[in-house]
Amino acid sequence: MIMYENIVKSRMSQRRFNHSVNVCHMAGQLAEKYGANKDKAMIAGILHDITKESSPEYHMNIIRKFKIPITKHDTISKGMLHSITGSTYAAKVLRIRDRDIINAIRYHTTGRDGMSLLEKVVFVADFISDERDYRGVEKIRKCAWEDLDLGVLAGLLFSINNLIEIRVPIHPNTILAYNDIVLKRREKFNNERKQSFGRQNLQYTGR
Repeated sequence: MIMYENIVKSRMSQRRFNHSVNVCHMAGQLAEKYGANKDKAMIAGILHDITKESSPEYHMNIIRKFKIPITKHDTISKGMLHSITGSTYAAKVLRIRDRDIINAIRYHTTGRDGMSLLEKVVFVADFISDERDYRGVEKIRKCAWEDLDLGVLAGLLFSINNLIEIRVPIHPNTILAYNDIVLKRREKFNNERKQSFGRQNLQYTGR
C-alpha cells in the first residue's frame, strides 16, 4: 500500500492526494461492514484517481497506445476519461492483475449494470470520503451506512440530477446502474412482502 501511495502522491496535487487517501480509508471501512475484501478495496481506493490530473493529451495517448475502445459518451469530459486511463494504468503499468480491482477503478465514476460488491464499495467511498462537504453528502453518508445499495442509489441520483440540471449528457452506464439497483431493490421488496404474507397465512391457519 505504501508503494501505491507514493506513486499516487507523485502524480497529483496535495488536495487530490488527500482525497485519494480518504477514499482508500473509507473503502476499507465499507468493505469491513459489507464483507468485501478490505485490501482490494483500499488498493482500488488509493488508485481510483491516479490519472485524474493528467492532461487531455496524456489520456488520448494511453487510449491509443493500448487500443482502448471508447464511445462518444466516454469523451464527454475529462472526468470520464480518467476512469478509463486510470484502470489501464493500474493494469498495464502497475501490473495489477486482479480484475475486480481494475473494474472498481474503471467504473467508480459512472457505475454500471451488475456492479460487484467491491465496485459498489469504491463507488460509494468516492462520494462520502471524509473531506467531502458538498450539499447532500450527509444524506448519501446516511444511506451508505444503512444499506450499500441504497448508498449507490443515492450517489447515482445525485449525479443524474446534477447532470440534468446543467444539461450534460448522462453516460449510459450510469442509467444502466440506476435501473439495475432500482429493479433489484424492487424485487427484494416484493420478495420480502411475499415472505411476510406467507408467514401471516401460516399463523392464521395454525389457529
